Amino acid sequence: MEPLAGASDDFCYRHPKRESFVLCQRCARTVCGDCQIPAPVGVHCPECRKNGRSASGNSRGIAGRLLGRTPASGDFSPLVTYVLLGIMAVVYALQWLTGGVLTQLLLYWPPITALEPWRMVTTVFVHSTSSVFHILFNGYSLYILGTLVERLVGRGRFLWLFLLSGLGGSVAVLWLSPSTAVVGASGAIFGLFGALFVIQRSFGGANRQLLIVLALNLVLGFVVPGISWQAHIGGLLIGSLVAWIFVRTRGNSTRSLERTQLGGVAMGLVIATVAGALL
Repeated sequence: MEPLAGASDDFCYRHPKRESFVLCQRCARTVCGDCQIPAPVGVHCPECRKNGRSASGNSRGIAGRLLGRTPASGDFSPLVTYVLLGIMAVVYALQWLTGGVLTQLLLYWPPITALEPWRMVTTVFVHSTSSVFHILFNGYSLYILGTLVERLVGRGRFLWLFLLSGLGGSVAVLWLSPSTAVVGASGAIFGLFGALFVIQRSFGGANRQLLIVLALNLVLGFVVPGISWQAHIGGLLIGSLVAWIFVRTRGNSTRSLERTQLGGVAMGLVIATVAGALL
């Protein structure tokens, strides 16, 4: 069964008189209570459950519904995620080849924020050479979360989300641990966690498993030495805020409002950086 032509986005595709705000996590159809089939994440519609459709083949539809536009045809490739992973891998190789020189050039150390503020972003692509597990864990997390979130919000928004979350993590380090040098993409990755949570909640998805994983990772930041919980908190908050903006401004008619609010988040982070650097 295909969606009824002309049916409103806020009414069940099988029962057009039943209002609902819950979407199938695979094809993004609106489903009422009688048509919702519980899934590991969110709910599925009867057609997706019956046909066993691949989530990857339909995830672009969810992105289209989230952003209020017609989904693109064909499979969607999370290109930005792959590029970010490639940059991380190249930078890590260069860190080894330069004997740590590149690490010193790109890591973030709060006392030099006023002189070299770009480090607040470049540090996202630098990882500890003392343990390969640092980049492996962050790379795997970025692959899992990035490929999903990028499909949900689109490439441009995903890049905004990743970079602002990473910057948010650095701002939190500046204010909460101003003498600590940090490296790694953890802040940006926690931003993806927060974004996925906000998006799922906004569309009625069940995300208990996501909350458990998120809570465990947050706890690890407090109990395991050498992990910057400050960056985790900062990235999580900014990522959640950015995703909230995406959801609140979905639709082509609110694109300018979305850009304005994202610019406001960026400006707020800049102001917080300047204030933290001057104190």
